[in-house]
Amino acid sequence: MGFRLPGKRRRSFSATESASKTVNVPKGRLAVYVGERLKRFVIPISYLNQPSFQELLSQAEEEFGYDHPMGGLTIPYPEEFFENIISGLNEC
Repeated sequence: MGFRLPGKRRRSFSATESASKTVNVPKGRLAVYVGERLKRFVIPISYLNQPSFQELLSQAEEEFGYDHPMGGLTIPYPEEFFENIISGLNEC
């Protein structure tokens, strides 16, 4: 599943691939791939509004750009670093 810009029709993968990847992501959540091994995390979409998560995304964009080969959001930081960020968000 990807974001669609108004007036543009692009697919990054086939409808069959899209359906198979979204089956395991509950409504209101987002698949994120983290670290060298691209470990998959399914997180609440509400995390996208959190300042610490937005800062993480900004740093990842500055350092690594927006190349997401898995079809989901890819965060190239170590898994432990990401887990520390989201554990703080879980406490809120």
